[in-house]
Amino acid sequence: MNSLKFYIILLSLLNIAIIILAQEDANYLTHTCENATTSTMNSTYRVNLNLVLSSLASNATRNNINGFYNTSFGQSTDQVYGLFICRGDVSNTVCQNCVTFATKDVVQRCPIGIASIIFYDACHLRYSNRNIFSQVDQNPFWSIWNAQNTTNDPQRFNNLVATSVNDSATQAASAPSGAKKFAVNETYVDGFQNIYSLAQCTPDLSSFDCNKCLRAVIARLPICCSSKIGARVYSPSCYIHYEITEFYDAAAVAAESVPPPPLPPVTLPVPEGKSAVSTVLIIAIVIPIAVTIVLFCMGFCFLRRRARKTRYSVPENDGKEH
Repeated sequence: MNSLKFYIILLSLLNIAIIILAQEDANYLTHTCENATTSTMNSTYRVNLNLVLSSLASNATRNNINGFYNTSFGQSTDQVYGLFICRGDVSNTVCQNCVTFATKDVVQRCPIGIASIIFYDACHLRYSNRNIFSQVDQNPFWSIWNAQNTTNDPQRFNNLVATSVNDSATQAASAPSGAKKFAVNETYVDGFQNIYSLAQCTPDLSSFDCNKCLRAVIARLPICCSSKIGARVYSPSCYIHYEITEFYDAAAVAAESVPPPPLPPVTLPVPEGKSAVSTVLIIAIVIPIAVTIVLFCMGFCFLRRRARKTRYSVPENDGKEH
């Protein structure tokens, strides 16, 4: 009996340790909850929410989704919409771990949330009782910044930050439909700190809406984060992030930007039987022509030889009349 209690306590401690380690790995940033009334958060909505979260976790393992997935369950007022997006440079394993943890963490932080969004360093997850797919949501904003200010020229630093994040935003918004709307930028300045920036939108947004969203979060930087050596501004549909040290996986970004090798030239296969048919056709055309030519030549030679014999048999005129 004492051994059983010991194992139960040990397993409990291990579970707590796993949860703590997972939370550290996920690097929680912030979240928000829209709490429901008791009558709204009924059992049907809760069942649909659990189905959405389970679907998000299971689909995070897929390799062909560009780090983004959305789904919904239910009908009418009980319908739940959910999505996740992983940072564009993280691996599939990091994405999967982050999303799996988020699906569990969000119900702990928002036990009666009818809508919620939760942010981590590698991903963020969102669910709602309204359709959030392909909809640009610029509000609310969440700002996170480094407490340290730049020690160099603040005005110049702010201008360089603005240039860097705007370049990232332009590149992210110009991504083709269905691709990751994600971009990074490294600004090199002689005698100054390098500035690294990142911009990302959910891929279901149009280029116009992505650009609109990113410009809105960039406009928050002077309000929250002037002269800060690092900052992030999140909205439900997009975010930007900059630092004076490299915080993203540059190798992963470079690997994704390399165009695929050109496809080998396509050789059209000859249909079966076509070669034989072509050969027969050629023979059928060429042989009669050849025979005709041979016969013509033989006839020509025969007539020419006969003509020569006739010419040679005519006696020469000796000038005498007969």
